[in-house]
Amino acid sequence: MRMILTLVLMLAACSKSSDVLEELPNSSLAGAPREEVPETRLESRLVRPVTIGEDGPRLDACGAMGQAVRVGAGGAAVRAAPFSDAGEVARMAEGSRAWVCTRSLDQKWLGVVLVPDPPADNAAAPVDCGVSGPVDRKQPYDGPCPSGWVSSAAIRLIAG
Repeated sequence: MRMILTLVLMLAACSKSSDVLEELPNSSLAGAPREEVPETRLESRLVRPVTIGEDGPRLDACGAMGQAVRVGAGGAAVRAAPFSDAGEVARMAEGSRAWVCTRSLDQKWLGVVLVPDPPADNAAAPVDCGVSGPVDRKQPYDGPCPSGWVSSAAIRLIAG
């Protein structure tokens, strides 16, 4: 036993001893410049376009109409992706309407295209968002109206 202990001490004395800081790259040392890290979570930069045409080329691009309910004075957030940490792209006031085009896999989010407010003077034609008729294939929405993801709890289906 004594011999093993002596051997271990001799090997330890022969090993190279160095400071950990000497082996780290300069970017790891305290005070070295670091990459800018945003204060928000990674999900806030995620974007997932709303998909239209999921029901096929014979049906409307968005198969239902929904209305914002129980959203309070601040309205419901319309987000860039189906995550609560995703960036906000618009707000839906109580009673405002949207075409419901798709759902998230967990059914917690609806992909919507917001119905624009009618023109104030009624002289101009209302904006056509291009989702109330068929499209030839399933595709990301790229029309003139705002689109995004709303919590399914904030929308009541009223048509479709």
